[in-house]
Amino acid sequence: MTTNVLDNPLRAGLRIGRTPEPCTMVIFGASGDLTSRKLVPALYNLARERRLPGGFSVVGFARRDWTDETFRELLREAVNANSRSGAVDLDLWASFAQGIQYHRGSFDDADAYTRLAERLAAIDAERGTGGNRVFYLATPPEAYPTIIAQLGAHGLAHSHGWTRIIIEKPFGHDLNSAQMLNTEVLSVFSEDQVYRIDHYLGKETVQNILIFRFANGIFEPIWNRRHIDHVQITVAETIGVEDRGGYYDTSGALRDMIQNHLMQLLCLVAMEPPAVYDADAVRDEKVKVLRAIRPLSVNDTVRGQYGPGSANGRPVRGYREEKGVAPTSQTETYVALKLFIDNWRWAGVPFYLRSGKRLPRRVSEIAIQFKAAPTMIFADTPLNDLEPNVLAMKIQPDEGISLKFSSKVPGQPQIRPVTMDFRYGASFGVTSPEAYERLLLDCMLGDGTLFTRRDEVETSWTLLTPILRAWAEGPPQPFPNYEAGSWGPAAADEFIARDGRFWRRL
Repeated sequence: MTTNVLDNPLRAGLRIGRTPEPCTMVIFGASGDLTSRKLVPALYNLARERRLPGGFSVVGFARRDWTDETFRELLREAVNANSRSGAVDLDLWASFAQGIQYHRGSFDDADAYTRLAERLAAIDAERGTGGNRVFYLATPPEAYPTIIAQLGAHGLAHSHGWTRIIIEKPFGHDLNSAQMLNTEVLSVFSEDQVYRIDHYLGKETVQNILIFRFANGIFEPIWNRRHIDHVQITVAETIGVEDRGGYYDTSGALRDMIQNHLMQLLCLVAMEPPAVYDADAVRDEKVKVLRAIRPLSVNDTVRGQYGPGSANGRPVRGYREEKGVAPTSQTETYVALKLFIDNWRWAGVPFYLRSGKRLPRRVSEIAIQFKAAPTMIFADTPLNDLEPNVLAMKIQPDEGISLKFSSKVPGQPQIRPVTMDFRYGASFGVTSPEAYERLLLDCMLGDGTLFTRRDEVETSWTLLTPILRAWAEGPPQPFPNYEAGSWGPAAADEFIARDGRFWRRL
């Protein structure tokens, strides 16, 4: 008989931090890429670090004709290929896999949900999960309403334990669709049961933004319009649309990246300190930031689409030649925009956001550029080549924080910018957990701090829907307008240069 590592009392004291109550996670779309590449490797690593409760169970819901054994073997291979911890520990996997089951059914099959309810009751009895359930929608967005309605119709939205539902992005494709989806979700679940996930918020460096700002007394006094010239937030990708062309061509960079990831980063940089560190207090402050943003116009944006070029020294296709993409597509693969937050802290400080595909480097970064010193005592000397101070929060791939400041070159009448660097790997000597590890654990613990609330989602769409509408109603763009492997369209450089600024070199 295999010992259940998760139930071993001798190892219970090795758990770090909080451990949730025993529960079952039902993954809809269990045969998909998200499950094998992210979700199950994250759950395995939580088990490896003694963060999962005894009896924790997984039920994969999909249409393929698989057995429990087939499903477990496929997931073991997926963990081997995708886990940050490397190849599985066979003893640990044997224990973890005892709680994995496969449930065959289509999302609109009422009988499949009746059988699911019976299966969950059996798991409660056999593994002591107490009616505690997480439903994870790892499916295309068009399946969300069907699954949610079926869960409600079969009494699965509530049980004698707690029930929560995790909904992947995109949460709607404009304001109206987001409002409709919220209405459908909240007709079955209460708001405190709903966890709208944005994996960017699970990244260690993103979580550190609030710690950096509010746990260090030297930064908060200068975190305002009197000292900061502007802020740049960049999420650059080297890849194209890969095998997501059909989805991406109905989405684009504004929906896919700006509306969720970059707006979340903006909120964390700009928000006021919450009165307490809990989910609603943090999310209240984020919503205040979004509501203070000045309405955007098309003149505040630049968009682009990549054409043929090169990546890593190899030729690559243009966006319109990608599989699933229309040959005359007007979908943007690059967006740059400028916005202002009209409140006391940030009045007059521009925030520049940019994101694109097929750029030269994979980089996610927040750069805070400070104003120049008010008295230039070196203006009439050889020491007059000064650059502004920049604080850069590096989210990926080199997680850390750097501060650029000026220093005199030894033995020479010159000033040169130098950088102080903090890197997570070097300072702590550990690999940062994957974002999904933190987010899945937080959901099981009932902590919604790193998940988005209804008003946050809808306020973000309120800002960006007018831009989407104006683009759709405007004249066709001269796409493609930047070469794959470049830093985007020339218009983006001209856009920021009009303000006497330039994009930070990454």
